[in-house]
Amino acid sequence: MPAISPQAAQALLSRLPGWQIESGELVRTFQFEDFRASLQFVNRIGELAEEAGHHPDIDIRYNRVRLSLVTHSAGGLTEKDFALAGQAQSLAG
Repeated sequence: MPAISPQAAQALLSRLPGWQIESGELVRTFQFEDFRASLQFVNRIGELAEEAGHHPDIDIRYNRVRLSLVTHSAGGLTEKDFALAGQAQSLAG
């Protein structure tokens, strides 16, 4: 899957509240009630990532989970990144 243009990335980003593009990666930090809720979210993201064959970088800090998405093999952001971001958005509520 080829990387998308910066203009296309900005258009897709407008549909994902709370997400940003930082250093060429699609990122967002989610906040949960506690550590257990953070882990449950990460486990659900892990299942979706495995199904998609597309794995985010995940940083867990107690009740905060930061996801970072980029398609390394394409050298940038692809539709896969935005699709997984949308799924994460739905999971988080």
